[in-house]
Amino acid sequence: MELLGNNYVRIILSTITVYLFLIVAIRLFGKKELAQLSVFDLVFILLISNVVQNAMTGPDTSLSGGLTGAAALFLVNFLLKSLEFRFPVFSRAIQGEAVMLIFKGKVNHRNLDRVKITMEELLETVREHGVSNIEEVDLAVLEVDGNISVLSDQFRKKTTRKRKAHKIITRNQ
Repeated sequence: MELLGNNYVRIILSTITVYLFLIVAIRLFGKKELAQLSVFDLVFILLISNVVQNAMTGPDTSLSGGLTGAAALFLVNFLLKSLEFRFPVFSRAIQGEAVMLIFKGKVNHRNLDRVKITMEELLETVREHGVSNIEEVDLAVLEVDGNISVLSDQFRKKTTRKRKAHKIITRNQ
């Protein structure tokens, strides 16, 4: 029990617990939230980070306490990424799977409802990809990272909108 009384062990366990909690919470609230950050989402993320900081390090605001928490985050992140790479089932459980939103100009309304994307948001995304209407979209997919990829021009033109960075990457295939 003395090991748990060690401040650094407490920081490591608290940090890992908060990290895992946030992964589960983000997974439950959906990947759409990750890629489509609004002002509200940005403020939310900033506040969450401030709120959980105290839960991770407690009263220890020293450099060594902060570095211990950061090291724990790096370690658990590395371990989870390794598990995700090695075990596809684990990856699907954590990240989910891509969801088809449009196929050959037809919207999959069931999937749209499931990932909580409105028709207006989908239309906006299609326009952001340089396609004037849904009928011209061959395939639109909500990727596991929360971005929406759009293929058009008979699957020859693919764009992936990186909503976090607010830029469009176009690849001609």
